[in-house]
Amino acid sequence: MRIDAHQHYWKIDRNDYGWITPEIPVLFRDYQPSDLEPHLQKHGISRTILVQAAPTVEETEYILGLSEKADSIAGVVGWLDLENPSFKAQYRRFRKHLKFTGIRVMIQEMDDPRLLLSTPYLEALSYFAEEDLPVDLLVLADQLPQVVELLERVPGLRGVIDHLAKPPVASGRLEPWRSHMTEIAQHPGIYCKLSGMVTEADSQDWKQEDFTAYVHAALDLFGPDRLMFGSDWPVCLMAATYDEVVEVLRQALQERLSPQEMEPIFGANAAGFYKLNSQSIGGLTI
Repeated sequence: MRIDAHQHYWKIDRNDYGWITPEIPVLFRDYQPSDLEPHLQKHGISRTILVQAAPTVEETEYILGLSEKADSIAGVVGWLDLENPSFKAQYRRFRKHLKFTGIRVMIQEMDDPRLLLSTPYLEALSYFAEEDLPVDLLVLADQLPQVVELLERVPGLRGVIDHLAKPPVASGRLEPWRSHMTEIAQHPGIYCKLSGMVTEADSQDWKQEDFTAYVHAALDLFGPDRLMFGSDWPVCLMAATYDEVVEVLRQALQERLSPQEMEPIFGANAAGFYKLNSQSIGGLTI
């Protein structure tokens, strides 16, 4: 079974998507499961991981509600305020939901990334490591040193780096991104999403070869068993169509992997990382 391990839905009039403004017209509209379904069908993708797009508990409740109505949603990655002492109570409420599969920590939005190493975050992430809860890490390339230190202090975390940590695709530089990712990949519980690359490229003027070195580096570091395809739809629409996002990754991977070796990246790895069960994926075979 194929899985898109990273996509979003939103309803603009909910008013907690402060980063989506009229100045980004392609995103400033509602996106719902019916909008994505034709693209999933075209590429034989039967399930997705729906990831939070706003740092509010209310948005997580909203997307959990969407997951009850859309069979294509296999799991929901939500948000918790880890600086709020009540986060455990909220977590216990979320985990009662069949399709709640984890949380995302939005390091990208931190004014000072060393906040990630503060006592509230270290205690919360240590707790989730004990719970073996999947944790998405939304991080920028220049914030990776803090993630390296986090993993040294919370070595048992089950985590995934979103969007390859947004490397500098537009400039083509690999360092120091590659060196930091090398340290992160030493932790066997950490995965990497092959997602979000097109929006890090040079606007609409990108080429296939812009992404190849980054995909190959991730493959060298994490291996084919700890990588996942994610479209980052509809955010990807600022730079590429869903078809183009899939094709960019396929072309880069096929230089190194056979079609059979590629398949887990498009499904089984996400199912394993997010611990999807037969109920949440409708009894389909992985």
